[in-house]
Amino acid sequence: MKRITLKVLGILVVLVMLLQTIAVAATNADIEENNEKIDELKEQKSDVQDEKSDTQKEVDDLNTQISDYQSQINELDTKITDLNTQIEESQKKLDEAQAEYDENKKLAEERLVIMQESGDTSYLDFILSSDSVTDLISSYYLATELAQADTELLDGLEEERQAVEDAKTELENSKAELDSSKTEKESVSAQLEVARNEKSQKVTELSAEEQDIQAEIDQLEKDNQQILNEIRIAQEKYKAQLEALKNQSNSNNGGGQTGGGHSGGTTTGSGSGIFIVPIKSYSYISTNGYYSSGKFHGAIDYAASSGTPVYAAADGVVMTKKDMTTSYGTYVVIQHANGLQTWYGHGTRGSISVSPGQTVKQGQQIMLSGDTGNSSGPHLHFEVRKSPYNYSYSAKKYGDDSRVNPNNYF
Repeated sequence: MKRITLKVLGILVVLVMLLQTIAVAATNADIEENNEKIDELKEQKSDVQDEKSDTQKEVDDLNTQISDYQSQINELDTKITDLNTQIEESQKKLDEAQAEYDENKKLAEERLVIMQESGDTSYLDFILSSDSVTDLISSYYLATELAQADTELLDGLEEERQAVEDAKTELENSKAELDSSKTEKESVSAQLEVARNEKSQKVTELSAEEQDIQAEIDQLEKDNQQILNEIRIAQEKYKAQLEALKNQSNSNNGGGQTGGGHSGGTTTGSGSGIFIVPIKSYSYISTNGYYSSGKFHGAIDYAASSGTPVYAAADGVVMTKKDMTTSYGTYVVIQHANGLQTWYGHGTRGSISVSPGQTVKQGQQIMLSGDTGNSSGPHLHFEVRKSPYNYSYSAKKYGDDSRVNPNNYF
């Protein structure tokens, strides 16, 4: 009886320690989820800031262009004003020249009328009316010279008037060209202002989006801090139990994982062989630690149709499972006795066949592959983490965070 009681008590102690460990692990998973979301938001914020910076630069460039066009328009306004002044002066000169021409033409015509009214003038008239030959020649010469002078004066005045009129026409043509250029530049300037206003509005919208993202980051970081405080309390409170569980796992498994008797996956690889490939049927490996762009991914992606069985890579305890609409989507996290964690992501929603706290065997089916969360197509996302199981979106290579290369363990 006493032995049975001790066994029951022992089982209860183990169960309590497992539940405590699972609670801490689940809390860690929440932090990882928040951290991933924070990293995604930070990248999104960075993209928004880059777009905002580029847009602001476009606004500044447009402002410079508008300023340049406005300077040209102002310069054209000055030239147009000067031309208007010159045109007015030319018109005044033209009016004066026209008046002088009309006046002299009138006088010449009056003299001509008087001469015509006096009758035809002939050499006989000059001879009979002259007192002497000298007087005759003088009178005829004066009449001829007067008529010639009138003609020359009128011709000269006409040339001057025509020159003034030509100059005025040239000024008016120049003004018309300047008016056309000004109109064109004002049109371009107006279009630039419309574009500038649109870009400025975009900057305002991006600033608001940036603030919204930052507010979400602040809230997640606040939540993380609260979770971290809970973890510190739990780790301190259950320090002895966690250490006992670790010792028991090392004693039972010799510090490693079982490697035989599995029903799924394969152990083919050049690593330690403690893990099997967690999916048996897949088309190809779409990502092997790094994207084709060279960006770090920190996991192996096995391209497989939705509904393909996914297996535990080694013996372990299920730490957490979740159905998310973002990030890993439907995923499972298993803690192994050697301190490593394996993460299985983007499964088919509702397909998880294990529960937190459950001990699973290597090769045991845990879910079906799918296309949930942040996924570009049906596949299994498989990653391996070491203590302290942290994650960094900005990691450049294995070792920059807690993720390690799964190929080292196949």
